[in-house]
Amino acid sequence: MIDRPTESTLTLTLPDGSQRTVPAGTLPSDVVKSIGERLLQAAVAVEVNGAIQDLVTPLRASGTFRVLTDRDAPALDVLRHSAAHILATAVRRVRPDAKIGFGPAIDEGFYYDFEVAESFTPEDLSAFENEMRKVTAEKYPFVREEVSRAEAQQRFVDDPLKLERLSELGEDEIISTYTDGPFVDLCRGPHVPDTSRLKHFKLTHTAGAYWRGDSKRQMLQRIYGTAFFKKEDLDAYLTRIEEAKKRDHRVVGRQLDLFMMHPSSPGAVFWTERGTAVYNALNDFIRERQRDDFHEIKTPLLYNKDLWEISGHWGKYRENMFLVLDKETGEHDFSLKPMNCPSHYLLYQSKKHSYRELPLRYVTFDVLHRNELTGALSGLTRVRQFQQDDCHVFLREDQIKDEVHFLLRFILSYYETFGLTSNLKFATRPAVRVGTDDMWDRAESSLKAALEATGMKYELKEGDGAFYGPKIDFDVTDSIGRPWQLGTIQLDYSNPERFDLSYVGEDNASHRPVVIHRAVSGSLERFIAILIEHFAGAFPVWLAPEQVRILPITDDYRAYAEQVTKRLYDAGLRVHLDARAETLKYRVAEGARMKVPYMIVVGKREAEQGTVAVNVRGAGEKQKPNAVPLEEFLSRILEEHRTRALTLSAHARAAEA
Repeated sequence: MIDRPTESTLTLTLPDGSQRTVPAGTLPSDVVKSIGERLLQAAVAVEVNGAIQDLVTPLRASGTFRVLTDRDAPALDVLRHSAAHILATAVRRVRPDAKIGFGPAIDEGFYYDFEVAESFTPEDLSAFENEMRKVTAEKYPFVREEVSRAEAQQRFVDDPLKLERLSELGEDEIISTYTDGPFVDLCRGPHVPDTSRLKHFKLTHTAGAYWRGDSKRQMLQRIYGTAFFKKEDLDAYLTRIEEAKKRDHRVVGRQLDLFMMHPSSPGAVFWTERGTAVYNALNDFIRERQRDDFHEIKTPLLYNKDLWEISGHWGKYRENMFLVLDKETGEHDFSLKPMNCPSHYLLYQSKKHSYRELPLRYVTFDVLHRNELTGALSGLTRVRQFQQDDCHVFLREDQIKDEVHFLLRFILSYYETFGLTSNLKFATRPAVRVGTDDMWDRAESSLKAALEATGMKYELKEGDGAFYGPKIDFDVTDSIGRPWQLGTIQLDYSNPERFDLSYVGEDNASHRPVVIHRAVSGSLERFIAILIEHFAGAFPVWLAPEQVRILPITDDYRAYAEQVTKRLYDAGLRVHLDARAETLKYRVAEGARMKVPYMIVVGKREAEQGTVAVNVRGAGEKQKPNAVPLEEFLSRILEEHRTRALTLSAHARAAEA
């Protein structure tokens, strides 16, 4: 909702501290022009009191005023939102029958939803993209108009999706339309000045999408695209997308025989023995890191609604929970747990705790269930059954600073093990929340102070906190530059009150602890999907489902190959003997396809000398592995496993020695 002006004269403060005084309702373009004509030509939008608006939306409040050009990150969303409208313009030209939904900017680009009788084809996408280029060449200005509800209803009489949205607008809300050429859309904006600002874009794919995300409503056709200010940025993005397709964990997972999905249990993963090896290696690593400073626990999976009513989930989250029928009441009064927090509170409640015990860190790997929509399920990244490396820390308020620093270093060093870089984001109170403003003031102040005390850089995400507390999110970047939101540190003053948690202080009186919710991997299923794509299936030795494959040149050397296999297996390695009656070349190629880190070829020389010829993954077909003593190879690979080395380079050098 846009506030109507409450003052007749506005004072705007520019970034350099200078001020402009203008009448309420002045267009931002006039203010920018007063600063400089060249700046007006470069301007994409403006930022007023932290909110983005375009150059043709009247100014309604005093405050800070900043001009955004294509060098400013927020301007990219404005360009992409405008690209969505240009897409709608093109679609209505080519397919006048298409009823229009909405077209927002999203993290990677934009989309627009249409209601059509038949699905769009790749040929349609090509036609729409060509038409978009015509629209941009015609340099239509984005013309904004504020209209009455009756006028809007008349303009969109043939677009029921727009009329539905219009009916939901508040009585006092300003209704605006934007026109670019012949196309008129119901929209709040903001938009770039004209269609020619869109130069570098690409329509990527289509997908079905229920109207308003409701599976009971009609299915629409969603067209996705992306746009950038610079051609090199678009080219880099498209290259990354192509690389991502090659790394798709669903494809690589099948190739490496790691997991499968089945309609008999939608949204749940069947891990093969190879996939289970990866899963267990990851779990073992996490447990090892948490052995000294954390207490691992297990709690039930099924709870009655009383617990969820205390936590607030029954009222706020029930549609995402798997409900279970109580035979005695005939009601769905039980649920599989969608998260661990309340069960940890119950366990904490069961005993008296002293201030000397705190911080007390409970960790678990319990299975969780969330009732995701069938259409939202996607490989390992969106499932209904999953595990988290979940932790809840019970602590005194004076311990927050040190605990946040400890958890930050713990999480960041964890990501470093996998070669993942991370950015921190501080998220504040959302619009819908529990607790008093005073509680939120204390929580935000405490968490922000703890974060700033570390000296680490962070980005502010206003309004993106959990409903019970502010949080620090960890956005990691993988090997091809894609961001993933993973870990989190959430400071919670609310649930200790709801569950009446306490500890005995140094004064022998009862005190209220605070709780920190901590996740590192998040869902282990999703994290493994990220790792599959990050490594393109070529896992480091310690994480690989099969670490060594033994290949006897002929059956004559099978006995020695079995000795080598047993020696490596007894040392704790995941090793496989491939003595099939296939050619050596075929078996080597098969091992390469399965991305085995090391293949050991044994023949007459190796059997006589007690050596192994090491074939290193990624060294290419022309590599000529030299024989090395078996114990030397074993010592080196165990060291690589122990240190969780990311590369195989040390062994490549050993094989060439």
